[in-house]
Amino acid sequence: MSKRPDRTPNDQYRLARERMVASQIEGRGITDPRVLEAFKKVPRHLFVDEALWDQAYSDYPLPIKHGQTISQPFIVALMTQALGLRGNEKVLEIGTGSGYQTAILAELAGKVYSVERIPDLLPTARRVLDRLGYTNVVLKLDDGTWGWSDEAPFDAILVTAGSPTVPKPLLEQLADPGVLVIPVGDEYSQVLLKVTKSGNKLREEQLGGVRFVKLVGDHGWRA
Repeated sequence: MSKRPDRTPNDQYRLARERMVASQIEGRGITDPRVLEAFKKVPRHLFVDEALWDQAYSDYPLPIKHGQTISQPFIVALMTQALGLRGNEKVLEIGTGSGYQTAILAELAGKVYSVERIPDLLPTARRVLDRLGYTNVVLKLDDGTWGWSDEAPFDAILVTAGSPTVPKPLLEQLADPGVLVIPVGDEYSQVLLKVTKSGNKLREEQLGGVRFVKLVGDHGWRA
């Protein structure tokens, strides 16, 4: 089966996605053509409550269950582009949430392993991902700050919640070469870090200020 979304020609949100990409994503400096194409394909409205569908392509985050959010489209694009995916990578995502970022990664990588700590979020994300035909995604309920050691190493790791530090298990499970993108800071604001591992050395690059929900776990914030 194809991992691509199964959309009908009458998709009423296609133009909204194209406008979102042109103004919010490409218009703000995202240049990777594969990333831009992924954002045109993935139906973001399906990952939020139906009452919010008309806001799904707006330039701000939206709420999902249990005080979590689906991130602003530009931030999702910025984090995704920073991974530099080319199509065959094995990617670890920490924080499945709605599953939207998971779907974007599934468009761009070979296989995506995604960990979520909140039990009620995982079945909802799984249903939408299955509906859209993504067969290259594996989900697990666990403390994501421990990573997914049984499947390591990973070519790329993306963390979708803010952490006080970079969790050590994630650095250990990052392939060499490999790229990890994570928001690091306090409970209210973070800096988006791109950590590159090469020759067993780590290099950090700051990609700008962000604000995410807390990364809760043994190597993050306490609940």
